[in-house]
Amino acid sequence: MDTRINSKALKRFTEVADSVVNPEITKWKNEGGKILGYFCSYMPEELATAAEFLPVRLRATGSSGTEFSDSFLSNLNCSYPRNAFNMALQGEYDFIDGLIAFNSCDHIRRVYDYWKREVKTPFIKILSLPKKAEAAQVEWFRSELVDLTKGLEEHFGVTISDDDLRAAIRIHNETRRLLTELYELRKADNPVITGAEVLAVTVASTAMPKSIYNELLKELLEDLKQAEGINDHRARLMIIGPEMDDPEYIRAIEDQGCLVVADSLCYGSRLFWGEVKEDIADPYTALAQYYIADRPSSPGVYTEYESRAQFIRNMIDEYNVDGAILARLTFCETWAFEQYSMVQDFEEWNIPLLSIDREYMLSGVGQLRTRVQAFLETMEN
Repeated sequence: MDTRINSKALKRFTEVADSVVNPEITKWKNEGGKILGYFCSYMPEELATAAEFLPVRLRATGSSGTEFSDSFLSNLNCSYPRNAFNMALQGEYDFIDGLIAFNSCDHIRRVYDYWKREVKTPFIKILSLPKKAEAAQVEWFRSELVDLTKGLEEHFGVTISDDDLRAAIRIHNETRRLLTELYELRKADNPVITGAEVLAVTVASTAMPKSIYNELLKELLEDLKQAEGINDHRARLMIIGPEMDDPEYIRAIEDQGCLVVADSLCYGSRLFWGEVKEDIADPYTALAQYYIADRPSSPGVYTEYESRAQFIRNMIDEYNVDGAILARLTFCETWAFEQYSMVQDFEEWNIPLLSIDREYMLSGVGQLRTRVQAFLETMEN
């Protein structure tokens, strides 16, 4: 199932999402630009943009195995950090000039320890991610961002002024507004874009300069005004879960005749929902407030489950969702708790939910298709 329009912008986004090193990254590097790699959607990309660096979220797209990282991480670790660290050990992230990690989970926390010892990245920094979303945690994260700024300035010999940060916030807020406009199109009875294509668009936002990305996204939105709506879908679904950066996973679901019209993913809505407040005088406070308190949180923020559940329920209502798929990465402890609670809530809401465990790399496609088919049949009955 694909959009019924030929859009050059959509093709560019798809090409960027298909590989770790895309033409925009290569061009940036060839022109002498610095690249700041990072794990986790809690990274304020605005800091990198303000320093005139390119922020790139590290994916393991195209990973061929975990034969090297298995010496450090067991098969009981989440398959995303295992594949990502395997690529790091093979030198496939050598294009980055710095790495920002988070204590977002124990698995990524361990990758940071091993990366610092085994991979020769010039600048490495870990940020402490609060487990609550109250005023004290916002202030704590603000201090982390100030500390990161000082580290970047000292190591790279750059200056990041408050005005630079404010300008970066404006650019990234434009990205958020454009992506929100794209998501609004999915509310229609016959949406003009598929869930797989939307994921390619959001993934691309983490791997190319925002100035170029924003212009392409405007072009795509114009193209979609001429698109024919998709009207042959059996059901409107929502996808919920952690690291999902492969559009082919959603395409395998949509090939069963359904349409993914909404999501709660860290490469989807949770990446850009809302805006950084531009009327807050201190840009560090504005960034900390947005990333810790204003944006939909991840399950690692233990006190915010009710707000996450409400965010999902609101999206179900607004996007006229018939049912949802919760796809947890195997061995992800934080999402295991979330999965258990979410199953109870969906039963209470009387909304169909398919809860599955998956590996980071797309595998078992036949089994996935069978389960989705059975799920759709159950919904129809």
